[in-house]
Amino acid sequence: MKNQWYKKACFYQIYPRSFCDSNGDGIGDIPGIISKVDYLASLNIDAIWFSPLYCSPNADYGYDISDYKNINPEYGTMQDFDRMVKLLHARNIKVIMDLVINHTSDKHRWFEESRKSKDNPYRNYYIWRDGRGKNGKKPPNNWTSFFLGTAWQYDELTGQWYLHLFDKNQPDLNYFNPRVLEEVKDVLNFWLKKGVDGFRCDVITLLSKREGLPDGKKRIALTGREHYLNGPKIEFLLRQLQEDVLSKYDAFTVGESVMIDVDTALKYTSGENPLLDTVFEFEHMNADNYFGIKQFVRKFSLKRLKKTIAKWQDGLYNKAWNTLYWENHDQARIVGRYCSATEYREEGAKMMGTILLTLSGTPFIYQGQEIGQTSAKMQDIEMYRDVESIRSYNTMRKIFGKKGAMKRISYCSRDNARTPVQWDSGANGGFTAGTPWLALNPNYTQINVAQQENEQSSVLNYYRKLIQLRKEHDVFTFGTYHDLAPLKSKLWMYKRSYNGDEILVVNNFSLKPQKVRAVKDAERYTLLTSNYPNSAQTPVARTLRPYESAVYILKEQEKQIDIPKDDALTTATVTETEQTEQTV
Repeated sequence: MKNQWYKKACFYQIYPRSFCDSNGDGIGDIPGIISKVDYLASLNIDAIWFSPLYCSPNADYGYDISDYKNINPEYGTMQDFDRMVKLLHARNIKVIMDLVINHTSDKHRWFEESRKSKDNPYRNYYIWRDGRGKNGKKPPNNWTSFFLGTAWQYDELTGQWYLHLFDKNQPDLNYFNPRVLEEVKDVLNFWLKKGVDGFRCDVITLLSKREGLPDGKKRIALTGREHYLNGPKIEFLLRQLQEDVLSKYDAFTVGESVMIDVDTALKYTSGENPLLDTVFEFEHMNADNYFGIKQFVRKFSLKRLKKTIAKWQDGLYNKAWNTLYWENHDQARIVGRYCSATEYREEGAKMMGTILLTLSGTPFIYQGQEIGQTSAKMQDIEMYRDVESIRSYNTMRKIFGKKGAMKRISYCSRDNARTPVQWDSGANGGFTAGTPWLALNPNYTQINVAQQENEQSSVLNYYRKLIQLRKEHDVFTFGTYHDLAPLKSKLWMYKRSYNGDEILVVNNFSLKPQKVRAVKDAERYTLLTSNYPNSAQTPVARTLRPYESAVYILKEQEKQIDIPKDDALTTATVTETEQTEQTV
C-alpha cells in the first residue's frame, strides 16, 4: 500500500453551524472555531472536514449553495477563513472543504437566470423538461427524491419542470452541458489556491444522469435510481476534475457514494490513477433499518453490522482504501443506535470508539462524538429544523400516523447530530450566549467537554488515547482483518495482523455479561487498552462485562520474523488464526 498521508491520518468533522458561536447570535461561526483550535489540536487529529461554509439561504443548511466562492456571512468573512486555515496549518491540521456539485441552491445566480426564460444562457445549467399529461402538469418521469416524494418541481413562469433529487430548493446541475463542468473546475481551483488540502465530495456518484431521463423501476424509495447512480458519464466527469485540477495540487478526495458496493468502490478508488482517493459507503449504517432507508427503523443487528464490516475490510484490502465512521451530519448519534444511551452509556461510547480506531481505513470522528454525545430525540416536529426530517415526517404520517412517524423521526433525524456541541454545563452548554438556532440536548449538564477534560477515564480522554495508539502501531491502520466470531449476536471479536504485529479486539454488544471461550495461545497477548479500568491482562477464558471492550497486543517476544508490508499472512499465521476461530 502506498503510504499517502491520509492513510495514517485521523479526521474530524465540523458542522460549523453547531460547533461554537462567538458573537451570541445562536449560530456557530469561524471565529468560534478559531477559539477552539487548541482543543482541536489536543485531540491529535490530522485533518478537519468542514461541512459547507459557503453562502446559503439554508433550505438545507449549507448544502444548498448560493455562492461557491464566498463565506456565509453568518459564519464570518473570507479573512476569518484565511486566518483559520493558517492557524490550523500551523498545527499540522489539514483543511478539507465540502464540495457540493450535484445541485445548487435555487437562489444561486445560475438558477435565478436559468428560470427566467427557456432561451436564457443559463437555462441549460439545470435539467428542465416538459411535463406529461394534459397541459404538461404531470412530472416528466417517475423519479422520486431522497427526501421522499417526486424529484420534480413545476415552475409556473416557463411552464416546465426542473429536477431536484433532494429538496425543491436544490435543483440538480446539468452535466450534459460541458460549461457546468468548467464552472466546477473554476470553483476547485479557487479554493485550492487558497491553501485548502482537499474535498469531501457530496453525493458525487449522482452527477451523471442517463440520456432521455427514462422512467425507473418502481421502488419503495428512490424510483429511478438505476438511471443516475454511478451514471454512464461519471468516470469521464471525475477524470476531468482529477486530471485538470486535483492532481496539480495533490488534493485529497473522499466521495460520498450512495448505495455503493465493494466492486463499484474499487472502480473509483483502485489502480494507479484513481478517480477518488477513497469513498464513504453507507452499508454499515443499515444495521438498524430496512432497505438502507433510515426512516424504516428495525432492531439493531450486530451480525448484520459485522458482516458488512468484514465485506469492506476484506474487499478493499491491498486494492484500495477504506473510510471509517459512525457519525456525521446526516446520521443520528451512534450512542443509542448501536449501543445503549442510558445504562453503560460511557462504556458503549468508548467501545464504539475502540472499534472505529482499530479497523483498517481512515477514521472520521464527528464533533461531539469524542465526548459521547447522544441523540436529542425531540418529540415535537416543530422543534426540528432539518428539511429531510420535516418532509419525511409529512410523508410518513400518512402511512404510520403522527405518533408512528414521530417515533421514527426522533430516532433517525439528522438533527440528532446537529444539536450544538456541549462545551460545558453552563447556559446553552457554552455553545452560545444567545438563543441557539437548534435546541441543545438537555443532557449537556452531564455530558460536556469541560467535565471530561480533566477526568482521566472520560470518553474524551479515551478517544485521545486511542488516536495516539493508532499513530504508534501500524497494525491498527494496515493490518489484515479476521472476524473470530462472525455468528455471535452479542460478541464482536477480531484480529488484526501486519508485519509481525498482531492485535486482538474483543467487544460485548450487550447490557448483560457475555462469556468468552478460551482464545488460543492467550498468554501470547497482553492488554493494550480497555474501556473498563480493571480488564484482564490477557484474553484468557473470561466473562466480558456490559459493553466491555479491550485491545490486546502480541507481546514483543512473541512477534514473528518481519515480512514485507504488502505480503499476505504467512502460512503459520493463517493456521493459527484458523485454530483461534475454532476455539471462540
